Amino acid sequence: MENSEKTEVVLLACGSFNPITNMHLRLFELAKDYMNGTGKYRVIKGVISPVGDAYKKKGLISAHHRVIMAELATKNSEWVEVDTWESLQKDWVETLKVLRHHQEKLEASSCDHQQDSPRLERPGRKRKWAEQRQDFGQKELLEPKTKDVPKVKLLCGADLLESFGVPNLWKSEDITRIVGDYGLICITRAGNDAEKFIYESDALWKHRNNIHLVNEWITNDISSTKIRRALRRGQSIRYLVPDLVREYIEKHDLYSPESEERNVGVILAPLQKNTAEANS
Repeated sequence: MENSEKTEVVLLACGSFNPITNMHLRLFELAKDYMNGTGKYRVIKGVISPVGDAYKKKGLISAHHRVIMAELATKNSEWVEVDTWESLQKDWVETLKVLRHHQEKLEASSCDHQQDSPRLERPGRKRKWAEQRQDFGQKELLEPKTKDVPKVKLLCGADLLESFGVPNLWKSEDITRIVGDYGLICITRAGNDAEKFIYESDALWKHRNNIHLVNEWITNDISSTKIRRALRRGQSIRYLVPDLVREYIEKHDLYSPESEERNVGVILAPLQKNTAEANS
């Protein structure tokens, strides 16, 4: 299949990135290899979107630092970049809204590109007909050609997929829209119950063709939680995070027993919001 016939895809990863690790970066490479290997898709970009401070997760340090670390981690990447929109929002933003934001950005960019393209008029046309065609052409240009716009898909690990089952952590309608309108690329490991979880969920089962499960055969158990634990204990994190990230953490002394106590006793933003709405 020619590249022009393949669906272009932008991989979007949302999360704390507290801090970003080599495993986060590997998710993008695994997903890209898989999607390109299907012959149906062509991954053109990866986007890391750190969550804002209003998420209120225990141990979550400032978005300012988390964004900088993500930017340092992707400094030498040719296709993965960091987007700050979500992290700069005053209130916590649902993942569905983040996906919509990035899809609309792509559609606007595509529309702008089409408007910038010159339109050639054939010589000898009557002025009135030319004016009518110009008016029609302008209207046509204002309407984005959706089929040519890259599709945003949510990149995640199996833990996010399984979190769909946590009461009040996600709105059921948001889950349906995420998997139905956008789609998931979920990195799993051998023996993982992702397929069983999809089977047991009516919403996920309905849109199972839009959920891509990618096996991580070369397993990597690095996690932000384990990185923070090592730092609290004064242990080395070399080769677990990019060197520039490690140097930044050490320079600013970012993770400590005190930082891990941040937001202790505070209800996670989505739980607080969804529970309140369910009880109203």
